[in-house]
Amino acid sequence: MLHLLTLTISVLAASGSQASLGAPAAVVNKATRDVAETWPNWRGPDTNGVARSERAPTVWSEDKNIRWKVAVPGLGSSTPIVWGDTLYVTSAIEAEGAEPNGVQEFTVFALDRKDGSTKWRTKVAETVPHESIHKTNTQASSSPITDGEHIIAFFGSRGLHCLDMQGKVLWSKDLGRMQTRNQFGEGASPALYRDTIVVVWDHEGEDFIAAFDKATGKEKWRQKRDEVTTWSTPLIVPVGDRMQVVTTATAASRAYDLETGKLIWSIGGMTTNCIPTPIYHEGVVYLMSGFRGAMLQAIRLADAKGDLADSPAVLWRHSQETSYVPSGVLTGGNLYFVRNNNGVLSCVDAATGEVRYSGQRLTDVKSVYSSLTSCGDHIYAPSREGTTVVFAAGPSYREVAVNALDDTFDASPVIVGGELYLRGWKHLYCIADAEQ
Repeated sequence: MLHLLTLTISVLAASGSQASLGAPAAVVNKATRDVAETWPNWRGPDTNGVARSERAPTVWSEDKNIRWKVAVPGLGSSTPIVWGDTLYVTSAIEAEGAEPNGVQEFTVFALDRKDGSTKWRTKVAETVPHESIHKTNTQASSSPITDGEHIIAFFGSRGLHCLDMQGKVLWSKDLGRMQTRNQFGEGASPALYRDTIVVVWDHEGEDFIAAFDKATGKEKWRQKRDEVTTWSTPLIVPVGDRMQVVTTATAASRAYDLETGKLIWSIGGMTTNCIPTPIYHEGVVYLMSGFRGAMLQAIRLADAKGDLADSPAVLWRHSQETSYVPSGVLTGGNLYFVRNNNGVLSCVDAATGEVRYSGQRLTDVKSVYSSLTSCGDHIYAPSREGTTVVFAAGPSYREVAVNALDDTFDASPVIVGGELYLRGWKHLYCIADAEQ
């Protein structure tokens, strides 16, 4: 049930120049400034699931608009990332001759975007996992990050690893062993801003959030947390002239100062098993959870200080039909999300929380773990049944296409340069219009 990923990985400007503090910004450094050709984390160039490409295919099948289809060795539900002409993906591979659930090789692959061929593969760890996982999870569910000079690959209990763009391991960090709730497995991804990597370590043991130096792996700061297992990826956002790390969790959602680790604000109200990653838009952060309950909170960050239980910083709350595993997407002033893990869609006004529509069933979609992704006027919702529904953004529902492939999709869609990448349990697809 918990594959995750889910998390928005905050990757912001990596150059020496100051990025705009109006919103999470794309990675920009000397490697490239063409953000349309990057998808540096599992939620894209603006860390929100919104593509910068002007177009993407809306119709495909196994014999239509498939530019290439390759099998990635091993198993993983992590979302691929893209920089320039290369796609990077992580996987856990059973070592040759190993028994089922035996030795796993935790591996990073670089694939050529033009044909899916392997440029290089690097094994960063090899071990027998210390606990089992839910049948719908994998041992490679945390998504990587890149800034065009480094690749950050996180395998949880198998370590935090930094590679160069040619696959050489620069450093590795052992953070210990997680004991996840009911042995559901791990899945939250790290976040990156400039030279700082942030990891949230919430499990059934001692919890913490910590920041590490990108160049060396040296720990910058660490704060204890008192939480049950969460799978929500932290989000790094601008507030005034500072950066905050926003985390969603069961006991309390919290924000920390990125530079010092100081706690800035906290708020309760989430359900257990927090997974969806926060969404940021125009100074407001949206927090969501949906297991054995429902909660969506909109918080104005400029006013958020201390305990927010009765604070006017909380603009509105919504407590119906929120997501369990998938993160939602905000585009055109509306916030879209599915009910629990089901193919039932809601749309609310991001400014007011007013429901635009709810209870909308997506055709041929039963189970959704993949997070919603938008491109232009379209939103993409892949399912575990292999069906991806494309629907129009807007205050009323309009279905555009229903596309079926022979795979199970938990990783989230990646859209770069008019190409759509879908990572399934069996194959990785590059989908592009035939005339492109």
